[in-house]
Amino acid sequence: MRALVLERVGQLSLRDIALDQSLGPDDVRIAVHTVGICGSDVHYYTHGRIGPFVVEAPMVLGHEAAGVVTEVGAGVTSLAPGDRVCMEPGVPDPHSRAARLGIYNVDPAVTFWATPPVHGCLTGSVTHPAAYTYRLPDSVSFAEGAMVEPFAIGMQAAARARIAPGDVALVIGAGPIGYMVALAALAGGCARVYLSDVKPEKLEAVQHYPGLIAPPGDATARVMDETAGWGADLVFECSGHPSAFGSVFSAARPGGAVVFVGMPVEPVPLDIVAAQARELRMETVFRYANVYDRALALIGAGKVDLKPLITETFAFADSVAAFERAAEGRPRDIKLQIRVG
Repeated sequence: MRALVLERVGQLSLRDIALDQSLGPDDVRIAVHTVGICGSDVHYYTHGRIGPFVVEAPMVLGHEAAGVVTEVGAGVTSLAPGDRVCMEPGVPDPHSRAARLGIYNVDPAVTFWATPPVHGCLTGSVTHPAAYTYRLPDSVSFAEGAMVEPFAIGMQAAARARIAPGDVALVIGAGPIGYMVALAALAGGCARVYLSDVKPEKLEAVQHYPGLIAPPGDATARVMDETAGWGADLVFECSGHPSAFGSVFSAARPGGAVVFVGMPVEPVPLDIVAAQARELRMETVFRYANVYDRALALIGAGKVDLKPLITETFAFADSVAAFERAAEGRPRDIKLQIRVG
C-alpha cells in the first residue's frame, strides 16, 4: 500500500509498503481522507527520536486523521460502511491496570500511530478498533475531523486544570497545541485567555477568536496589570522551550495552577520554592484519555471553530513537500494537512 514512509532521519519516501490490514471482529477498515501534520511527526523526521521512542526502521508517519468506514468486523454494531469518522490514534491494553483506572493514555502497553515501532496513518487505508473510532457529525468536515486529535490535548489540559467559570488563564506558546489549549480553556469556562509567544506572527490567528487576548510585549506584565497584581488563575506552559520554565510560576496567582503541556527536549530547572510560597498546584499532560468524544461534540455543536487554524492542505502526492514545509517552522503556519483520499 502506498504510504508516506520515514526511511531514516531526514529522508521521506512516498512508496508502497507492506502493512498489516487484517480486520478483527471488533475493528473497522477506514479509507483515510485527511491527515494533519503534528510536531511529533516533524520531530521524528528531523531528529529520529522523541525521548525513549527511537525510529530504528522505516515507519509510516501520521496520527491525526479522518476518513470513511469501508468495512466493519463481525462484532461491530456502532459503525457501518459509509460512516464518516475520526480516529483516536492511541489504543491501550484493555486489561491493563492503567486502562481499568481510566488513565489509558499512560498505559505502558499503549500502541500509538506513528510512535516507533507502530506505523501511522498517512496511507490509503487503515484498520482500527471501533471503540476508538468516532462518527463525525454532518456539520464537521474531514479537515475538522483530523483536528480532533490535537484539540483532544487541549481538552485534556483543560480537564487537568480544573477550570472554574470565570477563570483567567495564560497560555505560553502559540503553536498548534497552544491554540488548542486556549480554545479548550475558553470552552471550559474561562472568562479571559491570554496567549503569548516570542514570535508575534504566531499570534495573528487570535483575530478569529474574540475570547483570546494576545498582548504585545510581556504577557505576564499584562496579566498582572489587568488582575490588579493578583495573577492568572491558570497558567498553561505549551511551548516546551527550556527558556520558558525559569519564570513559569511568576504569572500564577496564589493558590492557582500551572499545567505543563509542552515537552522540553532536555531537563529543565524549576523554582520549586516560588511554587511552594504560593501553594501552586502543578499538573502534567500526556496525550489524553476519555475526552475524544467531548472534543468532537464541541466542534460539532459549533462551540469551537478550528477551521481558521488550518493554514494549508497538500495533495497526497505532495506529502514530502508538505513535511519539508512543516520542518521549516514558518511562524504563520499553524496546521498543515494532507488530503489522502
